[in-house]
Amino acid sequence: MQWLGKSIGGLIGAFVAGPVGSLLGVLVGHQWDETTTGGRRGSVRAISQLFFEVTFEVMGQVAKVDGRVSEDEVRVARRIMQGMRLTDPQVQSAIEHFTRGKALNYPLDARVGAFAEQLGGNGELARAFVQIQLQAAIGAGQVGPEKRQLLWRVASSLGVTRAELAQLEAVVRGFARPGTAQPTPAESLDAAYRVLGVTAQASDDDVKIAYRRLMSQHHPDKLVARGLPQSMIGVAEQKTHEVRTAYEQIKTQRGFK
Repeated sequence: MQWLGKSIGGLIGAFVAGPVGSLLGVLVGHQWDETTTGGRRGSVRAISQLFFEVTFEVMGQVAKVDGRVSEDEVRVARRIMQGMRLTDPQVQSAIEHFTRGKALNYPLDARVGAFAEQLGGNGELARAFVQIQLQAAIGAGQVGPEKRQLLWRVASSLGVTRAELAQLEAVVRGFARPGTAQPTPAESLDAAYRVLGVTAQASDDDVKIAYRRLMSQHHPDKLVARGLPQSMIGVAEQKTHEVRTAYEQIKTQRGFK
């Protein structure tokens, strides 16, 4: 499936930077496709294939978990497909996996478990997957208790902790998103602390340590050097941008250098 790397790259690029990001994601995803060798457990190709399939299956399961799939959820799923720049047959494949995920007998634990096995403990890819699911759920509107519980079930199966899930949600929600109400200064500052994973009671030194640790963990160059596929670089760039924005806001409010 030569198109899978391009698709995943396009998906992540579209979330990060719209059509331009999608195009860049497709280009780096193409290089991923060109360098993969198929079939073996844990190979980039195997991970790529499951990433594509399970992305839409879980998206369908999350959309259906509260009883019905809303028009907004369908719209968001379609927007994701468009962002991936899929061909008509590939869109049909994505729709089939989304539909499969909506089924009452969808084997969620088995499919996510197989995906986790292919990832082989690659936490950054697991967090990238969960971040995309959060983006789809949040993009469709309010995330109710059923959806939140299901998202946690998926995240935990992939080794993502509650603290990491909360940080990912803070990154997805960001600060002043277009088309959403402007947060109050207090809300924006609370979001900044959540992004860094510290409380407002943390010392200045603790804030600085958290910032440096997150920037080191999510620095795109370092992650690529450790084996992160180039097509995932957009998620890392988004994280570092949000971490830096959060830190600058807290630094300004506290008045330290």
